[in-house]
Parts: sequence; structure tokens; C-alpha cells
Amino acid sequence: MNAFTDAHALADAETATEVHPLFRPVSDGVIRFDGGDYMRASDGSLMPVANIRAQDKLQDELVRKILGFALPLSETIARFVQHTFNDADNLVELLDQNYGVKRGGKAGNLTFTTFDQLMKVEVSRAKIIDFGPSLEQAKALVDEVLADLARNADDVLKGLVTRAFNIENGGLSNRAALLQLLRWEIADERWRRAMDAVRDAIEVKGTKRYVRIYHRASVDDAWTSVSLDAARA
Repeated sequence: MNAFTDAHALADAETATEVHPLFRPVSDGVIRFDGGDYMRASDGSLMPVANIRAQDKLQDELVRKILGFALPLSETIARFVQHTFNDADNLVELLDQNYGVKRGGKAGNLTFTTFDQLMKVEVSRAKIIDFGPSLEQAKALVDEVLADLARNADDVLKGLVTRAFNIENGGLSNRAALLQLLRWEIADERWRRAMDAVRDAIEVKGTKRYVRIYHRASVDDAWTSVSLDAARA
């Protein structure tokens, strides 16, 4: 379908969504006053609907229709994940009572499986890591070392450094690459001081829990992940 020309098909799709249980209409974006209909442009100005190109209005309608599905779906997934954590916590608490253990806290880094070993749920806990200002000093020292190594520098290391210290919008674009640098052993005092600066910059902001769900046809098969991520579904 050509979204810019087949308006009838789009209208039919919108009509179908009105009764769909997972659809929640969002604002049509039209502002009505003084007897006219307007839409707000990205610069904040108001433009009469009659002066907006048909393809722009169709694109606007398409995105609002998709959001009408996406927002309640996201809320449903969030409720599902929270219920999963609650159920896991309740089971662990029950086991604690059964064995007379008082641990406190919430379930984390645990795996629950069905009796036939064909389905499993993993509840994991990971640290939320950020980096403090000493990272700037670490970058300066690392740059000095790489400049001296010049052509003899390992291409893998140079690529890793580029990714690790690619600072954009005040944040690191690749924390994993930065942590990998700590594994490199280089016989240079500046490198050692740089890695000390990286370690000093590490700040644990808290923890976050994750749930991962798997299934398989038989115990000889590899696990298949049940994706809750739209980008991987």
C-alpha cells in the first residue's frame, strides 16, 4: 500500500482498530479555536489543517494509530514483568519459610524451570553503573599511551578505546567497552594510572532486575528465548 495515496485503505484500518481490545486512541493532534482546525508544527507554530499536505496528514495519522497500540501494549508488558517479579519473590519467600531462613530482599539471579525442563524463567539482578569525572583524566592518559605506541598499537585496542571514550551528550556510548579496557595489561605507568582513574570513576547507582523466558521442544534442543522486545520479536 502507498501510504500517501491509498487513504481509503488507511481509513479502513483505523476503523478496524476502534474495536480492537489492545487499541487506545491517542489525540488526533488537531487544535480547534476561532472556528478553525490547526496542528502544531515542530517549531511550535500553528498551521491550518487545510494547508497541511495530504502525505503529512497521513503520516501523522499512521504514527498516532501505531502509538494507540504501542502505549497500552507497553503498559501490559510492564504489568506482566512486575507480576513475574512478585510471583518469583513469593515463591522464594515460601521456600525461606519452609527452610526457616530469613534472607530479606528480593529474588535475583535465580532460574525457575518446569518439571519436564522444557520451560524456564530467569530472574536476574544487575548493577546500574555510571562514571564520574575522573574518566576525563583516564581518557587523557590513554590518549598519551596510544600516541606513543603509534603504529605498534593493537588495532583491537585502538577500536576499543574509540568506542569506550566516545563521549556524546555527556554520557558514554559504550560502557561495556570501557570496562573491557580494565582487562588489558600494558607495561606503561600512565596506562596503570588511567585504569586506576577508570576504577575510581565507576559509580554504582543501584540495581535493576530483569526477566528472561525460554522454552524448547525437548531436553536435547537449545533454548529459544521468548522475546518481549519489539525490535527482536
